[in-house]
Amino acid sequence: MSVILHSDLNCFYASVEMNEQPQLKGKKVAVCGSTENRHGIVLTASYPAKRSGVKTGMANWQAKQACPGLIMVDPHYDLYLKYSRIVRRIYQRYSEVIEPFGMDENWIQLPFTNDVEGIGFQTAEEIRKTVESETGLTVSIGVSFSKIFAKLGSDMKKPNAVTVIPRTEYKEKVWPLPVSDLLYVGPATTRKLTLLGCQTIGDLANADPRLIRQKLGKNGIMLYQFANGTDGAQVMPSGYVPPVKSVGHGITCTRDLESNYEVWLVLLELAQDVGHRLRVNEIQAKAVQVSVRDKDLGWCQWQTPLVYPSQSPYEIACAGYDLFRTRYTWLKPVRALTIRGINPISESAPVQLDIFNDYVPRGKQKDLDDAIDDIRRRFGNRAIFNACLMGDLHMANDRCETVPMPSPMYQ
Repeated sequence: MSVILHSDLNCFYASVEMNEQPQLKGKKVAVCGSTENRHGIVLTASYPAKRSGVKTGMANWQAKQACPGLIMVDPHYDLYLKYSRIVRRIYQRYSEVIEPFGMDENWIQLPFTNDVEGIGFQTAEEIRKTVESETGLTVSIGVSFSKIFAKLGSDMKKPNAVTVIPRTEYKEKVWPLPVSDLLYVGPATTRKLTLLGCQTIGDLANADPRLIRQKLGKNGIMLYQFANGTDGAQVMPSGYVPPVKSVGHGITCTRDLESNYEVWLVLLELAQDVGHRLRVNEIQAKAVQVSVRDKDLGWCQWQTPLVYPSQSPYEIACAGYDLFRTRYTWLKPVRALTIRGINPISESAPVQLDIFNDYVPRGKQKDLDDAIDDIRRRFGNRAIFNACLMGDLHMANDRCETVPMPSPMYQ
């Protein structure tokens, strides 16, 4: 047993912007992605803006409709990283075991105590006050005996509050909550659980685990354990690097794509980064996954196994394109694409060959990919690339641009 805190900096991006620009304090503020590059969504909003109906993930134009007086500001990720590091150094005064969860959230395991309601609460209160006095930011903190319940606690009272969920009271405090509040339960999983009669966390906790496993697989059992506080998940110390489960790259295009060929070019460009990172991590993908968002923000995703595990950008792009070409119906133009190499194995893992395929071309392709990777490492990513990628791909000029969302649990 141990005491675990979960800290969540309130409206983090917006709070940093208001700290740096005091004239924004108390106003309806939203930090938004670039409209020109089609990342035009709300990344986070101040509480006055939220009370006016502005929500994270909302398109910029929708946010303006909901809140006509909304002040939109561009994100400054360097500032957010700076504040994130400052706050984490405050946490390090209380524990060496700190696990980041995005830039604005952290789990903190307190050493040498199991006292959730006493020492746990007092420490959380001290951290909350210290963060506010030294940085000007507010933080909500959950205190519990498990990571999952600590995370739920930090969501219960906002802003600038501490919530305690002891082992003796978790059923009263946690089980009445909607099952969608549970970590890693997104819209699709919520729908599946609702069909099983699990509308609250308590419903899931008291469900038949065999049925949950049958319908949701091993992830269902993980969620069942979350609901019962029996998962035993450990807070991982700073510097811990989790095993790579997939490698992907995605982008929102500057103009909607309207043909298979345009999609092929974007997938081929994205696959260059996927292949490079697979090689850096010394792994190969056994399957490829493609995610598509249309112009009305409708979303679909498919995956397919590869004939042989691969790090090749070209092979990954080809598999992704075949998947897209055979599954997408083109009822609407495409706005955003993501391609991932999934189900990775070590690049040194043995692979079963057969007598019916010619492996010479694959060997030549690997040698070519290695040579291209070496040239790019020495002279830059655009030193060498496919000739078909020279034109306008309808991608932002900064091909490495990413848009971090406030917290991965809401995906």
